[in-house]
Amino acid sequence: MASRKTVSLVLGSGSSRGWAHIGVIEALEEENIHIDYIVGCSIGAYVGALYAAGSLKKLKEFVISMDGKKVFSYSDLIFPRLGLLDGTKRLKELFYMHTEAKNFSDLKIPVIMLATDLEEGDKVILKSGSIIDALRATMSMPGLFPPVRVNERWLVDGGLVDPVPVSVARALGSDVVIAVDLNSGLVSCKKPAMQTDDNVLTDNGIANELIDNNLKYIKKAALSFKNKKNELLADKSSKFNILETLVTSISIMQERITRINLAVDPPDVLIQPRIGKLKMLDFDKVEHAIEEGYTGIMEKIEEIKMLLEPA
Repeated sequence: MASRKTVSLVLGSGSSRGWAHIGVIEALEEENIHIDYIVGCSIGAYVGALYAAGSLKKLKEFVISMDGKKVFSYSDLIFPRLGLLDGTKRLKELFYMHTEAKNFSDLKIPVIMLATDLEEGDKVILKSGSIIDALRATMSMPGLFPPVRVNERWLVDGGLVDPVPVSVARALGSDVVIAVDLNSGLVSCKKPAMQTDDNVLTDNGIANELIDNNLKYIKKAALSFKNKKNELLADKSSKFNILETLVTSISIMQERITRINLAVDPPDVLIQPRIGKLKMLDFDKVEHAIEEGYTGIMEKIEEIKMLLEPA
């Protein structure tokens, strides 16, 4: 009898868009698709870890019951030199209210999280030790949250180098890799994407240049926050406040890096929920995001099942 094929689920970054991951997982469970590994970046790591701890239902009930402002209140507003928000205390509350799992070894499904070494620009794989330390690292969006010291390295959001880390899932040796990209359409929904030569897509130098340029921008933006406390609140005379400008700028960067990375190393199944108009801080659009994640899987469920058929 042929053995069951293994599945890696890659949950990408995307701030409030990340609630779509809940719908993705619910659809896979409904169709009896067993998940062997979870690879997560930023919000994808958070949702993935709670699912692996057996707490997805609690998380869903919680985020649906909360409005956007209350979710955002779980970040401590401070004005240090390293970041605007100190989310350590609140992240612990948001995680431990759903589960008692403290270490990766407590999880029912292996979870791998991706962070970025702020000094070297390298990918850093986190898969053992404290879950909270790893989450703090993979969710530390530069300019908003301070870097996190883990194993003698200063780490920030893994989305800076690989918002949808398919390559990490490939390294696990899974038979089928299902990836969820939350940033597709963020730019392309506004105007057609520029046609790019295949040689450009596969040039790692382009990705590195994008990262370098945007890191320089982020550092400048972070410095400007020090004297702009009032601008964190919505400015009715402008379409974007300073906080939303920073977050949206980072998400645009991630969308472009994702396009390059997926062209070089595509998953077996790519899910791109239709949430292009959902802003990164729209925490009150929970049910819409979950529904689109669920729909994204169901539209490709036959393709997934075919790939999982014994060889």
